[in-house]
Amino acid sequence: MSNKPKPITVNILGEEYMISCAPGEEDALRNSAAFLDNRMKEIRSSGKVMSSERIAVMAALNLSHEVLALRDKVSADDDQLGRRIKSLRDKVELALNDTNQLEL
Repeated sequence: MSNKPKPITVNILGEEYMISCAPGEEDALRNSAAFLDNRMKEIRSSGKVMSSERIAVMAALNLSHEVLALRDKVSADDDQLGRRIKSLRDKVELALNDTNQLEL
């Protein structure tokens, strides 16, 4: 099997684009293109933005905002999980120390 990227054609807002794609990533690329196409169509259908370039910028800004919000949430969840693990570890150590003292 070749690791050489191959061109994949995707359609976004009625325009075809040839995108170089790593082997095995074709479905992910097509799904990403379809997701972007749907977002751009939603923005276009709002009637507030007309040019394809402005639609693309608005879609990119919206998606960037969502990615950053999710990253912040994951980071906060990681911090909370880390605190919970530390608390549980402290409780286990305390319980083990209590058991060791009973055995003496």
